[in-house]
Amino acid sequence: MTDSRGSRKEDESQDDADELVQMMLNLKAKQPDETVEKVLATPDLDSIIDYILSGKCKNIITMAGAGISTSAGIPDFRSPGTGLYDNLAQYKLPHPMAIFEIHFFMENPEPFFVLAKNLYPGTFKPTVCHCFLRLLQDKGLLLRHYTQNIDTLERVAGIKDEKLVEAHGTFHTSHCLECRKVYTQEWIKEKIFSDVVPKCIKEGCGGIVKPDIVFFGESLPKRFFDCVSKDFSNCDLLIILGTSLVVQPFASLSSKVPVKTPRLYINLEASTANDPMASLFGFGSSFKFDDEDNYRDVFWQGTCDDGCQLLAEKLGWKKELEILVAGDDVAAGNSKQQPDKAAKI
Repeated sequence: MTDSRGSRKEDESQDDADELVQMMLNLKAKQPDETVEKVLATPDLDSIIDYILSGKCKNIITMAGAGISTSAGIPDFRSPGTGLYDNLAQYKLPHPMAIFEIHFFMENPEPFFVLAKNLYPGTFKPTVCHCFLRLLQDKGLLLRHYTQNIDTLERVAGIKDEKLVEAHGTFHTSHCLECRKVYTQEWIKEKIFSDVVPKCIKEGCGGIVKPDIVFFGESLPKRFFDCVSKDFSNCDLLIILGTSLVVQPFASLSSKVPVKTPRLYINLEASTANDPMASLFGFGSSFKFDDEDNYRDVFWQGTCDDGCQLLAEKLGWKKELEILVAGDDVAAGNSKQQPDKAAKI
């Protein structure tokens, strides 16, 4: 026997759901592509260059993944054969990603610290791509740089704290997982290179001290959410570098810029990531590189260094980039070094 009241409630719930879907579709319909202001003459790299040089582009946001650091000798995570996840058998993990899972770390921290010794910041130098980011900052064009990387090479390249969002944390500081006592990078580095698991020295504690990098199962830094909420609505050019846009919530940032904002994606492969819910609400969409109605998405296939070198050449910044790349200490130096120290890149 069917309860008519239950049936009515189900019908009403379905009606509400249908109404919500229709409302979202109507909301998107209010912003069809043909009504969006076209910033680029055509969706290609030369139009991106013209836009930057026009003076109308003043708030560039950059998003970066492991691909901007591979030429420094740091492996990325997912490249077949050479990626970090394909070369972790020696650590006898239940699965490759376990080395960055907080629950596994709490039970068995040794594998992470062995890996950390091999990847530790300070043993690598900034790449051409890092130096290009520094140029954007020096020219007053960089609103913010969002990075998934924990290698701190942005800092070494001279990106200022206020311009940097380390979405997945950093080796710059560390905390005890028990009492939350803060430790310096120098303190934990000495422990890691002595092949011991860092333990808290506070009397009566002895908890494991972990670098402030974000493991799977941990929340992203508060600064990430604070900056996202105010930055992306003001972004007038988004440049995405060396990331497959797989890990959330970082990957979803590409859909948070205004619908007219051009998006330049430099990577070895185009991402197939999309954010349909954001698209429904008119806050961007999946990339439309090959679509007939594409008006803002530009994909440049290749390494991040090659892409940034090409950008610098087309923008007339080649010499300045060469000087930064040649600098022994780009963080302390400036782009007005003597030209004879410029490296050919």
